[in-house]
Amino acid sequence: MAEAQSLAERQAAGRQARERTKRSDHKVIGNVERDPIELLEANSRGRVESLVPLRYGRMAVSPFTFFRGSAILQAHDLAGTPNTGITFPICGDAHLMNFGGFATPERQQVFDLNDFDEVATGPWEWDVKRLAGSLAVAGRHMRVDEATIGDIVRTAVTEYRDRMNEYAERSALELWYELVTFDRMMERAATAEGRRLIQRAKEKGQTRTHESVLRKMAVKQDDQWIMQDAPPAMFHPGGPNSLLGKDSAWAQTQNWKGKLGKTFEAYLATLASERRSLLRQFELHDVTFKVVGVGSVGTVCLVMLMVDSHDKPLFLQAKEARQSVVAQYFGVEDTPHQGERVVSGQRLLQAASDLFLGWTTGPAGRHFYFRQLRDMKYSADIERLDNTLLQGYARACGWALARAHAKASGKAVEIAAYLGSGESFADALVEYAQACAIQNEKDYEVFMAACRSGRLEARSDEDMAADFRV
Repeated sequence: MAEAQSLAERQAAGRQARERTKRSDHKVIGNVERDPIELLEANSRGRVESLVPLRYGRMAVSPFTFFRGSAILQAHDLAGTPNTGITFPICGDAHLMNFGGFATPERQQVFDLNDFDEVATGPWEWDVKRLAGSLAVAGRHMRVDEATIGDIVRTAVTEYRDRMNEYAERSALELWYELVTFDRMMERAATAEGRRLIQRAKEKGQTRTHESVLRKMAVKQDDQWIMQDAPPAMFHPGGPNSLLGKDSAWAQTQNWKGKLGKTFEAYLATLASERRSLLRQFELHDVTFKVVGVGSVGTVCLVMLMVDSHDKPLFLQAKEARQSVVAQYFGVEDTPHQGERVVSGQRLLQAASDLFLGWTTGPAGRHFYFRQLRDMKYSADIERLDNTLLQGYARACGWALARAHAKASGKAVEIAAYLGSGESFADALVEYAQACAIQNEKDYEVFMAACRSGRLEARSDEDMAADFRV
């Protein structure tokens, strides 16, 4: 075992990182002399071809949705900027919409990062910049004035700094057990309206169970639960509403019960033995393809409806994992299996991960990871928040991100020593976020011009749904 450094040595290492990269250097936006369309097209290769126009259609809604779907652009730009040299598995897409509520296996409701498709080893500050940039983009989308946007970004960054300073004093086990619960968030809320909003989110999350999904998504036919098609968002891979083409037969329900059983068994082998035993109490009833999010559109995502002997459901999601944009531009590949990368990163960064989180290799060598489709999960409706509530949400995100980094890295002492207690880093991040939001709007304009000219095809959900109407 490596010899542990003293606290004084670790603090010195954090301060030493300031010589590599001054805190004020983080205002630099990076290399933006690139064609955003070329990068987006490269990021779309290998996706389900018929769904790429829907990906672009969802991104075209606003500069805010465009930013959500274009993590590759920010990763490309940050690759040319100074970094602290303090690296570990980071989220890679710590956008403000990739935080939310969910239930731990012990049924506590927590607030945490909830998307790990881009997780990879990288500089911790890339995550903070992704969060800061997304807050500025959201603020401009909601027509918030520049000074207030700066205050909101500063709130998130100073919360991250203050929590990291707090976590630097915690033991390794204390950090591992740390949870940002909804109850703690209510105690911390600055306003009565903020407390009411958190309480409503908590109550709404409690209604989002597998049984509530079953009533909305499936019908029973001859003792078999069948999910209902709702193209383009959800459809049976081999059915009349499929958008996958003739090569999609592997994803049909009977194949998962038969020749794909080995794929599922390989997934089960990545779970703890008691969780394998639990899953074996369920029988597969149906499999559908689900189109999720913005940036993930076009990747393979299957929903498996499983039912136990009491006719109670479990929805598992099998989602394709592709190379992380962080790995692509920072150059560190932690594992050759992309599903394992996602699962390992999620288990490391989250305070408590999904009971059924695991990975496998599917047909044609595609890498997948599994998790529950919905388990008391909740995402904030950002566009309905006023400035005060958005600032409170930014504070919660800064807290959750600091907790994730402190746990995953074991370097809270070093990061806290680098940040210090002053405003240098926050000042730089406010400047960075404002510049990032302006650059995002420029990229969005180029993107929309490409859609109008026909270089890219963009179709909305409504347009594609109309194709299936009689």
